[in-house]
Amino acid sequence: MEIEIKASLIALLSAIKATDGQLIAYEMARLDGFLDRGRGTLHPQLVHFLENRSYAKAVMFLGGETNIPVGACGGKAGRA
Repeated sequence: MEIEIKASLIALLSAIKATDGQLIAYEMARLDGFLDRGRGTLHPQLVHFLENRSYAKAVMFLGGETNIPVGACGGKAGRA
């Protein structure tokens, strides 16, 4: 499922750059469906990114990056 999620995320980010509203809506709905079906089996950090619509961070996570910037929620690196 992670391969499908990553493909959908890449398509969504491309649609955003192209301002293709119809494709944006389609891919967001697909991602919501993946989240609903995979909530119990997906990595908790990926679930967090998808729930919060942090799509660029989700792509980074699926690409194996470890230096994902901390967002408004704080995360571990944001705590003092």
